[in-house]
Amino acid sequence: MADLFGRDDGPAARRPLTGAHDATAPRPLAETLRPKRLADVVGQDHLVGPDAPIRRMVETGRLSSFVLWGPPGTGKTTIARLVAMEAGIEFLQLSAVNAGIADLRKVIETARHLRSSLGRQTAVFIDELHRFNRTTQDALLPHVEDGTLVLIGATTENPSFSLVSALLSRARVYVVNRLERESLATLLENVERHYGRALPLNAEARDTLVEMADGDARYMLNLAEELMGLASAEVLDIAGLARTVQKRAAVYDKAQEAHYNLLSCFHKTLRGSDVQAAMYWAARMIAGGEDPGTLFRRLACAASEDVGMADPQAMPQVLAAWNAFERVGWPEGRLFLAQAIAYVATAPKSNAAYRAFDDAFELASRTGSLPPPKHILNAPTKMMRELGYGAGYQYDHDYPEAYSGQEYFPDELTGAARPEFYRPNERGFERDIKKRLDFWDKARAQRKRDG
Repeated sequence: MADLFGRDDGPAARRPLTGAHDATAPRPLAETLRPKRLADVVGQDHLVGPDAPIRRMVETGRLSSFVLWGPPGTGKTTIARLVAMEAGIEFLQLSAVNAGIADLRKVIETARHLRSSLGRQTAVFIDELHRFNRTTQDALLPHVEDGTLVLIGATTENPSFSLVSALLSRARVYVVNRLERESLATLLENVERHYGRALPLNAEARDTLVEMADGDARYMLNLAEELMGLASAEVLDIAGLARTVQKRAAVYDKAQEAHYNLLSCFHKTLRGSDVQAAMYWAARMIAGGEDPGTLFRRLACAASEDVGMADPQAMPQVLAAWNAFERVGWPEGRLFLAQAIAYVATAPKSNAAYRAFDDAFELASRTGSLPPPKHILNAPTKMMRELGYGAGYQYDHDYPEAYSGQEYFPDELTGAARPEFYRPNERGFERDIKKRLDFWDKARAQRKRDG
């Protein structure tokens, strides 16, 4: 079974796909401790544990194409290798980062030869599959379809957006989870067994090391290898750990799914009036390098969509904070961002205004070009006056409460069920608006009764 290093565990020797590798050269700890069996994989029991889908495929010998979707350092490549090994089939590997259509054709030809000449099934593992463009992804389809190869893809991006639908229809998608603290702690114990000694960390620093990994086993193992290589035998506390290793940057790509996921979390916490969580998600995005303007834009949307007329001051508050931020900049500008977040998150909520417009838009689209009532049309010419334009119009300021109660809808819409789009609730300022609307509705009904 050949892998990307050119090592061969199968019956047919083949030249390496990605260059020669000296088996005597030192290997990174993460490679040395790579699990040798599916049962040794930690943190992914939902995929490879007893009666899990990937384990079932291997045990039944009925391997089908699948895509592993998850963050870096969670075992996607390891699972792919072990599936092929335990299923007893050939394993070929490509990385979509540096491979193109020509490389893919060579791998497909190798798989075709192994199948036709030796009767061997081949798993082709493509790392970073989402980096292949549509044409290259399409080139895989007929060979997956006819069984020339079993595709095992790995991606850190949402397959719904990054993979062509035809490929998704031929391959199951399995989510590979970010590793939890317990799984990372197990890996640290493996490190200590490998070296035959404890990590030079006290309990607090050990916990901090796990936190720094942020769910990435490979990153944590690299840090552990660095710590094990220290010349000094000093046991490090948190401060000593911070001086020795560099903190991992948060996993956050402003152009990819993480951006939209966290932005959605931020908006929903604003809507849910959870100011604590709103502060957290905003901080997560800023720590990941997000433009604060993106957060202000979301705040402006929430101020209208979710606060609306329950507190009309929400929008001016956000715009004022945004303006102040642009004048002052970072880091002082975080004060204005925090104030805007606090205001929107804690404001009374109503989506009545935007829902009203959606309903009005739907009715306007459905009813077409109904003519307006003539009494509210201007009549600048004699002919228009003769046609009844403006006849009977009542100037509202001439009536008590500045309200005449005349009709403004097209005549076809003023039957028994007069359209009602805006329905204010009893929260915040909308409580007062509701009282006004109720008053005007009663006055209009009275006018109709009086004729």
